[in-house]
Amino acid sequence: MALLEVKDLTTHFHTQDGVVKAVNGISYEVNEGETLAIVGESGCGKSVGVLSIMRLIPQPPGDIVRGQVLFEGQDLLKVPEHDLRGIRGNRISMIFQDPMTSLNPVLTVGKQVGEALEVHQGLSTHEARAKTVSLLQMVGIPEASGRLDDYPHQFSGGMRQRAMIAMALSCDPQLLIADEPTTALDVTIQAQIIELVKRLRDDLGMAVIWITHDLGIVAGLADRVIVMYAGYIIESSPVKELYANPRHPYTVGLLRSVPRLDAVRAQRLIPIEGLPPDLIGLPDVCPFAPRCAHVMDKCWSANPQLRSVGSGHQVACWVDINSDGSHGL
Repeated sequence: MALLEVKDLTTHFHTQDGVVKAVNGISYEVNEGETLAIVGESGCGKSVGVLSIMRLIPQPPGDIVRGQVLFEGQDLLKVPEHDLRGIRGNRISMIFQDPMTSLNPVLTVGKQVGEALEVHQGLSTHEARAKTVSLLQMVGIPEASGRLDDYPHQFSGGMRQRAMIAMALSCDPQLLIADEPTTALDVTIQAQIIELVKRLRDDLGMAVIWITHDLGIVAGLADRVIVMYAGYIIESSPVKELYANPRHPYTVGLLRSVPRLDAVRAQRLIPIEGLPPDLIGLPDVCPFAPRCAHVMDKCWSANPQLRSVGSGHQVACWVDINSDGSHGL
């Protein structure tokens, strides 16, 4: 049985201008020990989807319209808030995008990391402090015992993100959700954080959902990839299959926009023309049609559903796209 099953998850936001259809009926599974990457450009629903899983969407204006989120068979959308607090930060943990705004600036780093240990594992303040030292050492913070009483502003960006990872892993979660945890960091620190998460994932045997807009970091990290666009899942595939044989025009465009260091494509990067659609009043047609080079009449009349195009490979497209970007109808 899958560790996490998301079924037909739909989340809207009610604004003065209208209803923003942020997530539109997404379904996927995460197995024990598996790493799933969710990719797509800003505003496609990646973060809203996982925040909905954790029920961290502010309501109002947010509204989880329908769906199920089954964690070990238990629907998190129906669990009482008190019981959910025993799951969040304990069995499911999350690393947020910006560690400077995610950490409380007026509490010490040691206090914030240790709080989850006191709440979820019942440790005393002294015991939590000792465990926090070992956690900070585990994520590579030097002289950890001397940094417990430092505040977030006394840590560098990379060290703050390491502290966030230590906090997320403090209770040995079964599932770690990483919401673009390297976005605000320079390339060298990004690589260190990715390697750290990979090592800890392998050591602890936890499942990981890694959210990113950068397909370049996914290849060596994930087992499977979900590509989102305008709140929909438009392609889902094992990671090697996705890189070798992308089947949606948007996925092809994303891969073409990733810089390459080999001689396979010594040419200028190819951008995806146009802009993402307005999610207010989103019509029930293919959302990528206005930007697609392969668009045909059917794309303007109905939104395609995910269909199987190979072992574990699904795509939502009316056109049969080949890996080179050409198509056959």
